[in-house]
Amino acid sequence: MTTPVARLAVTPAALEVIQMLQEKFGDLMFYQAGGCCEGTQPQCFEKGGFYLRTNDVCIGQILGFDFWLDHDLFEYWKHAHFTLDVMEGIGAGGFSLETPYGKTFMVHYRIFTAEELEYLTPLRFNTYD
Repeated sequence: MTTPVARLAVTPAALEVIQMLQEKFGDLMFYQAGGCCEGTQPQCFEKGGFYLRTNDVCIGQILGFDFWLDHDLFEYWKHAHFTLDVMEGIGAGGFSLETPYGKTFMVHYRIFTAEELEYLTPLRFNTYD
């Protein structure tokens, strides 16, 4: 295996919701925190609508929109592939843009194989407050 291995994928159902949100709000961003106030579900905001913390990690993009993880959450899940999905209903992410439409983003995880770990796509870290 020599091709870079993506850390992030998206289901067709989630992609459909993201495209609808893009039409309504323009550029977007995703953020998944490790709990507390933000919950643990991925949340979608207008680009710049959530203030990143120093060392938060961008694991990839969906339609050109960054998907950020809280640094501590990334440390816990750095060996996992994320697949963004969506389900009917309102989850804990009440500030996320899909919530008023009766949808909730969620992530399915799987652990990378040893071979995949050697070829993961590079990460971006937020270096400002």
